[in-house]
Amino acid sequence: MKSRSTTPDRILDASRRLFNDKGYAATTLTEIAASIGISQGNLTYHFPTKRHIAAQLEEEVEQRGRNRRATQTAGAIEDDYVEHLLFGTETIWQNRFLLRDRAQYADIPLSKKPQSEIAADFDELQDLLIRIKKDGMFRRDIDIDLPTLTRSLWIISRYWMDYLNELEGQETITLSDKEQAVQQHFAVLLPCLTAAARRAFEAALARATAKTEGSMVLA
Repeated sequence: MKSRSTTPDRILDASRRLFNDKGYAATTLTEIAASIGISQGNLTYHFPTKRHIAAQLEEEVEQRGRNRRATQTAGAIEDDYVEHLLFGTETIWQNRFLLRDRAQYADIPLSKKPQSEIAADFDELQDLLIRIKKDGMFRRDIDIDLPTLTRSLWIISRYWMDYLNELEGQETITLSDKEQAVQQHFAVLLPCLTAAARRAFEAALARATAKTEGSMVLA
C-alpha cells in the first residue's frame, strides 16, 4: 500500500497494523498514538473513538473494491478468476482484522449491511463459477453443487491468510505466498474442471505472477 503522510492517514496506517497484529480489542488509543509519536488528544481530535478508526478503515476497503469493480472489464474467464483471487488475497492480508474482529466494532453484521463490498466479493466468485459452468469447463462426469462449491472456495481464500499468520507465524507475505493462496484454492477447484480448463487456469496464474517481479512484500 502507498505510504501516507497526513496525521489522519498515519493514524489509520498504524491502527491497521496494530489491529491486524494484536486484534481490535487488545489495541488501545494510547498505543496507537504512541506508535506514531503523537498525543492521544491529537488522535481523538481526528478520530473520537476506536470505532471511528475501524469504520474508516472498513470504508477504505469498501471504496477500493468499488473502484476496482467500476473499472474492470471482462476478459478470459481464467484470467478474470485469477485476478479476483489475487486481489482478494492482498486485500484480506492487509486488513485481516476486518472480518476476524468485525463483531467487536460494527453495529450490524455483514449479512445485513447494504452494498457491502466484502459480501460482493463472495457474489463475484459465484458469478465467476457460473461463467465457468456456462463455458462448459466443469467435468460432465461429476455433479457440481455450485452454491456449496462457492462457499467452500470462498472460505479457503478467506482463511488462508489467517493460517499463514496464526499457524506459521508470518508477519509479511510475498508474491510466492499469494501464488500459494491461489494454489490452495485451485486444489479444490481444478479437480472439478476438464483437463483443458485446468491447463488454462494454471497458465493464467503463471501469467499473472510473471507480471509481478520477484519477492514483493506486503506488510
